[in-house]
Amino acid sequence: MQMESRRLTIRKSLIEDCALFAKWESNEEVSRWFTMDHDRDYNQIVQEFILRNVETDMMQFTIVRKEDAQPIGRIWLSRIDDDYDSLDISRIYIAETAMRGQGYGEEALRCLLEYCFLNLHRERVTLDHIPDNEVAANLYTKLGFQYEGIARHGGKKDGRYVDLKQMSMLRSEYAKLNREG
Repeated sequence: MQMESRRLTIRKSLIEDCALFAKWESNEEVSRWFTMDHDRDYNQIVQEFILRNVETDMMQFTIVRKEDAQPIGRIWLSRIDDDYDSLDISRIYIAETAMRGQGYGEEALRCLLEYCFLNLHRERVTLDHIPDNEVAANLYTKLGFQYEGIARHGGKKDGRYVDLKQMSMLRSEYAKLNREG
């Protein structure tokens, strides 16, 4: 399973990608925006990867730049529910600082939304973000996600509960935005 956009390939993650995930997620610039503990190590990431690959309601992807086949980010989908035709984008990031601010995150998310709504035929796609993450908030709003509220203590990071701002997009909203935009 693979998705493609103009500059990116989004492919199913491989066990070999775990070394990159461990490197990226130990970087404060990446980990500070997610409900992941700072002391996670490679072995924990491999264990999570293996467990998520076994689960039928999860999918893991690696974002790869086409021009040089360089992996630059990660996507993790969860709560894939075929009864309710919904899923959650639990994690999406561009890891390398030099790759940020070039539109790769937006391009990856647009490609992912097309896959979710057109290929997987989802009715609803959700995501959340830590309240201080203005970059993510601006991108999600720009692409058409709507705020639903705040999940008070909806996540846990380094042993402390954190609030999460919850957002969603419906298939009809996606279709309208892509007809007009």
